[in-house]
Amino acid sequence: MGELKLLRRSLAALSDELHQQGHSVCPTTVARLLEAEGFALHVNIKRFTGPAHPDRDRQFCYLQEQLDRFQAQGWPIISVDAKKKELLGNFKNSGATWGRAAAEVNCHDFRSDAVGRAAPYGIYDLGANRGHVCVGLSADTPAFAVASIREWWVRLGCKRYGAMPELLILADAGGSNGCRPRLWKKELQDFADRYGLRITVGHYPTGASKWNPIEHRLFGPISINWAGEPLRSVERMVGFIQGTTTASGLVVSAGVDRREYPTKVKVPDAEMEGLNLFRHEVCPQWNYTIKPRYMVSRN
Repeated sequence: MGELKLLRRSLAALSDELHQQGHSVCPTTVARLLEAEGFALHVNIKRFTGPAHPDRDRQFCYLQEQLDRFQAQGWPIISVDAKKKELLGNFKNSGATWGRAAAEVNCHDFRSDAVGRAAPYGIYDLGANRGHVCVGLSADTPAFAVASIREWWVRLGCKRYGAMPELLILADAGGSNGCRPRLWKKELQDFADRYGLRITVGHYPTGASKWNPIEHRLFGPISINWAGEPLRSVERMVGFIQGTTTASGLVVSAGVDRREYPTKVKVPDAEMEGLNLFRHEVCPQWNYTIKPRYMVSRN
């Protein structure tokens, strides 16, 4: 045994030890004395993300250049990501809400007690301050991610921006819309072919997902709006999403995608070689443009 000892002292334990040393103080007084010395209760802070990628700053500067270029042209810019999956049922939801009594929920979050599991995928339109969320009831796959973007474009994007030639997508470097999945790029190519749209994708560096605008401009307000409310059904979840607003004028729409999305779908090399994908000179692993392979009439 070495000399290092790991000790944890509660206020009651410190009070008892002080009693043994002849000092009659209660736990409340111990707490007050500790606060006077600069001590307080603390929780762990998530701060360390590991070594920064050598191209981190370069990528952030390039993303800003892309944002400036698209904003100057009036072209659409969207930020996308998948929100945390949620069990649907009578389960506890973090946070507090006003009411005459607390909602009674299940003691345990057993998957077998759930009526389903929802995978919300969000699209945030930076120029319009509008959000759209597709609530999937299957797996969070690249096919589901692109299907959600396609739904946003058909329902809102093309009506808002008309026949724009190019779309900028800001996404994390990992997950269903990451820079590595082949299926993500293949599905984006099909999207580009169908609507005759050039699609430029810029991924945030590894470990920098919190700078993705959708995190604090859309997902944050949604989490605040349904805090403390059990998500007992998919309809209830959609209702809370659609009811999300902010003082800056955020408006959110939502829909349910009940289709099945298989996992572990492989895209062969030959199909990848057929993609009309052009990587940028700056950080090509994170920046690329997919152009339509066919001419599409815009009439």
